[in-house]
Amino acid sequence: AEKIRAADKVIFPGVGEASSAMASLRQNNLDGVIKDLQQPVLGICVGMQLLCLHSEENNTDCLGIVPVAVKRFVAGEGRIKIPQVGWNTIHNLQSPLFAGVQEASYIYNVHSYYAEQSEHTIASCHYGVEYAAAVKKDNFYGVQFHTEKSAETGDRIIKNFLELQP
Repeated sequence: AEKIRAADKVIFPGVGEASSAMASLRQNNLDGVIKDLQQPVLGICVGMQLLCLHSEENNTDCLGIVPVAVKRFVAGEGRIKIPQVGWNTIHNLQSPLFAGVQEASYIYNVHSYYAEQSEHTIASCHYGVEYAAAVKKDNFYGVQFHTEKSAETGDRIIKNFLELQP
């Protein structure tokens, strides 16, 4: 916990599913630590979803930092396959996190759940529904896609995050 608090920036990745990730955070008393962070924090994939209020994935209460719900994609919407696996484009880029990133740049996704659009949406994506590809509230940022698999776009976003000033 002290190493996390002392970091200049925190990257909060996530793999797996929301309920087990939240259980692990709570078991290790990291849920409060994360909520109290003042430095820039970047949640990636499930890490972004955990920043939200609640996830439909196993009816999970999340950290509640970004006041938005996480919903499951519905297979009938646009004849989509679940999970979304592969390349998609991001739009409506509204943050220094996306400096130098072109509108409609490709990003790589692997997910069955998405954050609803809200006033905290800083980038959008479409997959059956329009959803928040990225969110921001105060010093907390989240991206639904995998930056590490998103080639130059992902590299640029990580570089921009590392250059953010607190």
